[in-house]
Amino acid sequence: MSELLPMDRRDGVIWLDGALVPWRDAKVHVLSHGLHYASAVFEGERVYGGQVFQLAAHGQRLLRSCAIMDMECPYGATALDRAALAVVQANGIEEGYLRRIAWRGAEQLGVAARATRTHVAIAVWPWPRYFSSDASLRLAIGDWRRPPPESAPVLAKASCLYAIGTLAKHAAERAGYDDALLLDWRGRVTEATGANIFFIQGDALHTPVPDVFLDGITRQTVIGLARARGLAVVERVIMPDELAGFDACFVTGSAAEVAPVQQIGAFRFEPSPITRQLMDDYACLVRQPAVELAQTAAQSAA
Repeated sequence: MSELLPMDRRDGVIWLDGALVPWRDAKVHVLSHGLHYASAVFEGERVYGGQVFQLAAHGQRLLRSCAIMDMECPYGATALDRAALAVVQANGIEEGYLRRIAWRGAEQLGVAARATRTHVAIAVWPWPRYFSSDASLRLAIGDWRRPPPESAPVLAKASCLYAIGTLAKHAAERAGYDDALLLDWRGRVTEATGANIFFIQGDALHTPVPDVFLDGITRQTVIGLARARGLAVVERVIMPDELAGFDACFVTGSAAEVAPVQQIGAFRFEPSPITRQLMDDYACLVRQPAVELAQTAAQSAA
């Protein structure tokens, strides 16, 4: 299967610093600042029927992340969106995953990096699902914790923050779980390693306040879908000992989409018709025609 191929051994084209180049020629020097100091930001986006879901929202967030990381992006939002669509078309992708990334280059190597240039690349490839099937997920409770906003750029989609997720997910997989739930430095529930989390209690959704982690684009979309169904959505502080009182659980993300959770550590959850309804609503939404989808997004934002 193509998703098992090493990323550097694939064919196609990648948009790199303003031009489409052969996939295997899209390379970065080993002394790039982004590699040594994690000065990089990125976006993960889904392609459905040849259309990038929430294209503009992802592009705008990339630029916000650049600003938070004190990186001057040489391209505006419109140029980045056009480049993303060009990459999808050039590679003939109907169903897949798109990655935009911006990073500091090799012009200067040291903690200070004001002389570096910001490079940008966009790639897309077939990737049917992040998790292997529709089966409910099992999450461990990770030992690593999300840092306070005074310690890290927590509201940027920055590469440096995902080291915590990698370590937590590796530990969870070694223990036989699919993923890990992360707490923050205060001991509050935050998210999974790469997806936001929701809990169901009766006819209401409960989800942590995104103050030290990303308010995901899929998270925002699902909140809109839930409210359109007449469901209450409560954003609040959630502590681990509250998990026993929830009926069901699911996670959301561009890669994960909407995925049910059956277990978090010692806590177990039952399948929920609300989760299934939101999964179906999301699957229907992302496959709407581009014009209709834009109108729906505008209505949700209003």
